[in-house]
Amino acid sequence: MPKKIIGKFSVEHLQILDEKGKADTKLMPKLSKEEIRKMYELMVLTRVFDDKTFKLQRQGRIGTYGQSVGQEAVAIGSALALQKDDWVFPAFREHGVYVARGFPMHQYLQFWGGDERGMRIPEDVNMFTVAIPVASQIPHAVGFAWAMKMKNKKTVALSFFGDGATSRGDFHEGMNFAGVYKIPCVFICQNNQWAISLPFSKQTRAETAAQKAIAYGIPGTRVDGNDVFAVYAAVKQAVENARSGKGPSLIECLTYRMGDHTTSDDAKKYRSEEEVKAWRLKDPIERLEKFMFSKNLLTKQEKENIWADAAARTDEEVKKYESLGQPDPSDMFKHVFAKLPAELEEQMNEMKEDVVEKDETEGEDKDDDEDIVAAH
Repeated sequence: MPKKIIGKFSVEHLQILDEKGKADTKLMPKLSKEEIRKMYELMVLTRVFDDKTFKLQRQGRIGTYGQSVGQEAVAIGSALALQKDDWVFPAFREHGVYVARGFPMHQYLQFWGGDERGMRIPEDVNMFTVAIPVASQIPHAVGFAWAMKMKNKKTVALSFFGDGATSRGDFHEGMNFAGVYKIPCVFICQNNQWAISLPFSKQTRAETAAQKAIAYGIPGTRVDGNDVFAVYAAVKQAVENARSGKGPSLIECLTYRMGDHTTSDDAKKYRSEEEVKAWRLKDPIERLEKFMFSKNLLTKQEKENIWADAAARTDEEVKKYESLGQPDPSDMFKHVFAKLPAELEEQMNEMKEDVVEKDETEGEDKDDDEDIVAAH
């Protein structure tokens, strides 16, 4: 008796702009010269900001930090495919999305400097807070998008996560729930090949992360994550589908984590320099530059000006950040709950009492030292 075939599935891979800067005109999204230039400027600003922030960490001026160098096309291509009213639920490497959505850079530095006030989201910026726990932001995005659907709003939620997150229950629960209820949420997996020191090949037996969408009955696409045009086109289509009631989509952006996992990591211990060099040739900014030069959308002088402006703007934001002053220790208890739970309020009060007691003790010790000096 022949076996009955339930269905056959496939996963598409989208690339529009190749490593030499040549674009497929049939697949090229409709973008004006100004829009392409904006893409380039934001990608450059993201890289300059990222490099400066990395140096600040090495100088002890902020805390642990995860670089996004080499992943700018995913951030900017995705962000520019959204409408202002849409919401983004990031992980912790979406620096370019914050930049593109208008989040104050000095405030973003404030967060990475250990000051919780940095994550007080401005009223006109539809960004959720940085999510350090892996995949925890996925159910948040799904829940938010579900609420928007129940309110009959055309708002779409975009959730970013790394390839390591696809091994977490949050990912599968979020995907399944979104698929069942046709929730207006777009899932973007930044497959940068490494979940800390674990390569993608040991993360899953699946050839792609995109094919995981098949199990939940939603579209899954893999795109060249270093091709800003492909990212933009795929995300824009997915967002339009979600907004029109067609439900969620999963987009796997195949890219590479050029830096260490974070500043507390040393990637040289688990990956080869040859692998890193090969991916340097796929640099998303250099690729876009080649395209723009070939189309007379950019001159050498304009390129120099754009990089210089990005550096000047970043330096100004650093000055603003370092002029903000030290946070109140009690801030560690704030900015999470609308109303502080009783047990946390008790802990906060205990901490305040300890701080006062410590200050009084230090004051007494200082007085004793002054008396000793005076006596001599």
